[in-house]
Amino acid sequence: MSDMPNSATDAAAEKPMRLRDALRQARIEAADRTGVVVDLRDAEVARLEILNEALDPLFEQIPERIDLFDRGISQGENPRLWIDVVAHVAMGRDKRIYRFVQDTRFGRIVIAESHEVPAIIDAVTDYVARRMVEREHALVATPIPPEPEPVEKKRRSGFWTFALGFILGALALFGLALFATLRNM
Repeated sequence: MSDMPNSATDAAAEKPMRLRDALRQARIEAADRTGVVVDLRDAEVARLEILNEALDPLFEQIPERIDLFDRGISQGENPRLWIDVVAHVAMGRDKRIYRFVQDTRFGRIVIAESHEVPAIIDAVTDYVARRMVEREHALVATPIPPEPEPVEKKRRSGFWTFALGFILGALALFGLALFATLRNM
């Protein structure tokens, strides 16, 4: 019987150690997973930076007066390489595939998807060319409206309105003076 309490206290003493060890192991695994997530995000950013550098020759050809494009990498939960306000390149779920997408009023559309940088460069080049043509059409399609010719107003109508107002005002004063005279009598 004396062995029973000792084995129970030994088991109780082992459980906290075992739980403590399990917690320690769980924390180490969580830190490892966090490190893997950070490494994956860093890998995404690195791939997007490679693509960004590969796009430099394309964006150097765009005239400075055209300010449609604002290229840059946004750091966040999902890093993105922005081409302009509505189009960006993000990494796919497997973190190795580039996905070039555009936001429209009907939702997001995928313009191109590829593991290879040259394919995405071709898609971005086509997109940039289309946007520049759309800009040219918008500038040409809005002609300057001609100035309307001034219309001369007739002066007679203004004179007759003044004359009628003057006569009615004089009659009203005469009537008021007559009324006041008759009342005082």
